[in-house]
Amino acid sequence: MAGVLGTHMLAQVGFIVKDVEETKKKWAAFLGVEVPPTQPIGDYAVTQTTFQGEPAPEAYCWMAFFDVGPNLQLELIQPNEKPSTWRNYLDEHGEGIHHVAFQIKDSKAMVASAEAAGLKLVQHGTYGDGSGEYNYLDAPELKCIVELLESYNN
Repeated sequence: MAGVLGTHMLAQVGFIVKDVEETKKKWAAFLGVEVPPTQPIGDYAVTQTTFQGEPAPEAYCWMAFFDVGPNLQLELIQPNEKPSTWRNYLDEHGEGIHHVAFQIKDSKAMVASAEAAGLKLVQHGTYGDGSGEYNYLDAPELKCIVELLESYNN
């Protein structure tokens, strides 16, 4: 059985946090690993972020990543104050798990498949270095947001 995305392998769990610098230190201590660097989302000229179908040049966040298993990451995201799926989550729910992500191929086809299954695309963008893209889909029946990650170099 292929499922909606053609994979069932989780690639990432993303948390929305108020302070990525403090939270990453706590996770590093908990996991017994080095504190990872903080990465900005990147320039809008590259990311081309859209939120709710509209360009979102001011949507911005800072991220830190932990590798926590084979092909599995824990992502911490600190949003700025501008409208985005990250800011909405923090305002509506506070800090916590925001999304589960799957590494996929052919984002356009997988977004269409997910939408046909009842999920709704809420935010899209390109990685800050241009090497891939992300798509956040609201999945109320799954009780979370599902993120589709596509790396162009794989």
